[in-house]
Amino acid sequence: MKMTPKWWHDAVVYQIYPRSFCDSNNDGIGDLQGIISKLDYLKNLGVNVIWLSPVYRSPMDDNGYDISDYQDIAPEFGTMADMQQLLAEAKQRDIRIIMDLVVNHTSDEHPWFQEARKSKDNPYRDYYIWRQPKEGGSAPDEQGSIFGGSAWQYDEQTGEYYFHLFSKKQPDLNWENPKVQHEVHKMMNWWIEQGIGGFRLDVIDLIGKEIDKGITGNGPRLHPLLQEMNRATFGDKDLLTVGETWGATPEIAKLFSNPEREEFSMVFQFEHITLTWEHGDKWNPIPLDLPAFKKVLTKWQVELENEGWNSLFWNNHDLPRVVSKYGDEGQYRVESAKMLATTLHLMKGTPYVYQGEEIGMTNVAFDSIDDYRDIETLNFYKERTENGVAPETMLAAVHENSRDNARTPMHWDNSYNAGFSTNQPWLQVNPNYPDINVAAALEDQSSIFYHYQKLIQLRKSLPVIVHGTFEPVFEDHDKVFAYVRSDEQHRLFVLNNFTAEEVVLALPESLRTDNAECIIANYEHRQQLGEELTLKPYESFAVLMPA
Repeated sequence: MKMTPKWWHDAVVYQIYPRSFCDSNNDGIGDLQGIISKLDYLKNLGVNVIWLSPVYRSPMDDNGYDISDYQDIAPEFGTMADMQQLLAEAKQRDIRIIMDLVVNHTSDEHPWFQEARKSKDNPYRDYYIWRQPKEGGSAPDEQGSIFGGSAWQYDEQTGEYYFHLFSKKQPDLNWENPKVQHEVHKMMNWWIEQGIGGFRLDVIDLIGKEIDKGITGNGPRLHPLLQEMNRATFGDKDLLTVGETWGATPEIAKLFSNPEREEFSMVFQFEHITLTWEHGDKWNPIPLDLPAFKKVLTKWQVELENEGWNSLFWNNHDLPRVVSKYGDEGQYRVESAKMLATTLHLMKGTPYVYQGEEIGMTNVAFDSIDDYRDIETLNFYKERTENGVAPETMLAAVHENSRDNARTPMHWDNSYNAGFSTNQPWLQVNPNYPDINVAAALEDQSSIFYHYQKLIQLRKSLPVIVHGTFEPVFEDHDKVFAYVRSDEQHRLFVLNNFTAEEVVLALPESLRTDNAECIIANYEHRQQLGEELTLKPYESFAVLMPA
């Protein structure tokens, strides 16, 4: 099956975490006017979609992923007029805005929940999931929250427990209630009328849950609910929709993203991310196993080739900085950041750039847990240290995998607080900002920024990057990730050294040619592909050959 071309096939998305991007009014919190002030920067980078993490009204228990009003803007971010200005100004620069939509749960301060907890026969009671206590008053079952502790919270007023897969201030919506579906669809259509370019749907694979059977992700009702959502809202419109699906396999991803099924444009899957989590536990980080990593990425490239669409990403607001995770944040920061960018952007799918990735921002290692703000980090630090994990062991895991690694303020220049704000930011700035910042990157023609800019330009100009087939090369090599993209006109050979060591390779006969053009490299490139190549530490390049 050949995919019908869509505008988002050659798009590049830039994720903004508004709280940490740019503070226009110097209250220490990023805001919508701050984003507007940086649109020309993003236009220069070349992206044409912004995914905006939630800016809705919220008590900010989980930094906006706990929504109390879907059709208003949180005061710390601005006003609805600011939002409309952002949409208009972005449109002038051919940039579309994707809204981050959280509909698995609301805030406990949402009017629906405020009503629901008033009495058992309130009209809004069934908008949420309630159960009687077990005999003796304990929680209905043993299900746990993703943020630690029980997924059940006792409500004194009505004597029942409500279900929350995340914070107790994030009660789960009851998607079995048609009224909930109708309200969500109506709200989505309201946003579509405002002129947005689509939605990123937070933990959307959880809405089909059957909690009495212990099923949370990928429940049997999930896909019928999504097909109904598609029909009722964005299905007949030319919008980008991406679902966050932690439990997706390629087979499940095809259900979400095969156009014939009429669900989403694509999903985020996390199989490559969780390979460095021992037994799926992010607080037990383990080193990257490159052959296993390659196998996962190759599987997704090959299996979704004709029946779906990949999202391509290394990091986001929930994940550590890629150069710290898979590269070298020290001696080879620039080389490894460019290598990782090349690896990702020349695969098939829609690439996502997380703010600061394009200048090689790194993880942060605060000295004390008191310097962290993320609810998940703080909950697990407390839980694990109380259960006997040494504080220094847990802090090392926090340094590696805390969500706050991605949430430190954006580095605009080398002035106070990295040019983010003249006031104390809500989260401390990474101390390395005097060396790693946008102003320095823009002045250096060999910077990581211009490498990203070139990759984005190549995607716009070479159809083989967007639609070509994917074939792995050196599949079993433990240091190199290489592949060939092919269409009727071209073959594109992409070669990436994932280590700080020199690597000598004997090239397959099929890739030896005098007729090859190096289109991007992170060292002085070579024009010829002979029998043998010696790759420098973290060396990466791509060569274009006739088909």
